[in-house]
Amino acid sequence: MKLHGYFRSSASFRVRIALNLKRLDYDAAFVHIAKGEQHAPAYCALNPQALVPMLEIGGDLLTQSLAIIEYLEETHPHPPLLPANALERARVRSLSLLIACEIHPVNNTRVLQHLKRALGQSEEQVNAWYRHWIADGLAKFEAQLQGTRGSGRFCHGDAPTMADCCLVPQVFNAQRFQCDTGAYPKTMQIFAECMRNEAFDRAQPSKQPDAE
Repeated sequence: MKLHGYFRSSASFRVRIALNLKRLDYDAAFVHIAKGEQHAPAYCALNPQALVPMLEIGGDLLTQSLAIIEYLEETHPHPPLLPANALERARVRSLSLLIACEIHPVNNTRVLQHLKRALGQSEEQVNAWYRHWIADGLAKFEAQLQGTRGSGRFCHGDAPTMADCCLVPQVFNAQRFQCDTGAYPKTMQIFAECMRNEAFDRAQPSKQPDAE
């Protein structure tokens, strides 16, 4: 397998965690998002979405981080990243999607660049936008953790799931933009637990070969 990604990409980070948790070896290919390498014709020929991550498996190409993680779960089911119970699987997917579909899309690089370049927003205004949506999303995530089944050391129970693969990169982003995370004690407790796990630690941006 070959993972095309970028050290700072949240979505790539999610997949790196999943690969590490499942102890799967992979080759890394680097796509420098800040330099626009995702728009290079050779890359777009492989991935018309012009996004990362992209996972190559033989001659097949997979895009979108949660689809990739679900593929890994189906083809390499141990250790599991989704519970055996259908209701619990739905809960883990719900937590994962809260981050991947509600928080991340409004704060990704394309959106922030559009706010600056096309809409003329200042750095301070863009950062305020970012922090607003982080606060909005993590407050909802915290409430979800407090108000549903499956409490434990991780987002669901006492073993990492796909939800933890999504949470950790989002907290890294919050910290990079100096967001106040004090209002989310359960979320941050889970984040700390995750980062004590070697699979999460080894996947973090600063430990990637393309890190700057």
